[in-house]
Amino acid sequence: MVGSAEVVQNGYSNGSIHNGNVTEEKLDELRRLLGKADGDLLKIVGVGAGAWGSVFAALLQDSYGHYREKVQIRIWRRPGRTVDRATAEHLFEVINSREDVLRRLIRRCAYLKYVEARLGDRTLYADEILRDGFCLNMIDTPLCPLKVVTNLQEAVWDADIVINGLPSTETREVFEEISRYWKERRTTPIIISLAKGIEAALDPVPHIITPTQMISRASKTFFMFSFISTSGSLVFFFLLRMPCVYVVSYSLN
Repeated sequence: MVGSAEVVQNGYSNGSIHNGNVTEEKLDELRRLLGKADGDLLKIVGVGAGAWGSVFAALLQDSYGHYREKVQIRIWRRPGRTVDRATAEHLFEVINSREDVLRRLIRRCAYLKYVEARLGDRTLYADEILRDGFCLNMIDTPLCPLKVVTNLQEAVWDADIVINGLPSTETREVFEEISRYWKERRTTPIIISLAKGIEAALDPVPHIITPTQMISRASKTFFMFSFISTSGSLVFFFLLRMPCVYVVSYSLN
């Protein structure tokens, strides 16, 4: 991944947490604060799998995914989007230029489908390649493999933390659908929004509507954190400890 990561607290570097004991302690603390019993998974789901949402989910998976008995990290994207022939050919070149990725796909018995796609004998799908660590919006930058869900209700109905990685133009519609699945919930999940952009409204007077306001109105949820991007820097408000929020600045300059 191009860029550099700078962590404000606890010595993070390049999206990884070097002190495994500290990582697990923070995860355990968050689990306790959310009332998770032993054996009860902390369920985190990213909604939207563009470059921003996929990278964020991959950072979480890379840092915390190996605590399989404590946390489940998944990402939702819409099914059905195909990978065109030119992109499949380029993806094949990327795979073969990265020995670590090539070995990983061979171990997962997933390499053959990319060979077939390169030859035009098979159609690849965006959700399919995301499971292998490839975001369609950033083919040249392989991520770690992700657990992908294409059914929105399945993804969110029992999630403890929902991360909105959708563009602002899609946020309202998707969270209105999500709110229908949450009607029977006894507890409200934490929502973290990565979305930027606004909507303009004229009634009763001209005003703007932010993504967090869209989510709040659609889902009747008020416990949210907003993630912003300004001046070439992506700012992660990284919720790993309550009530503290860790801030990681990821520079693209």
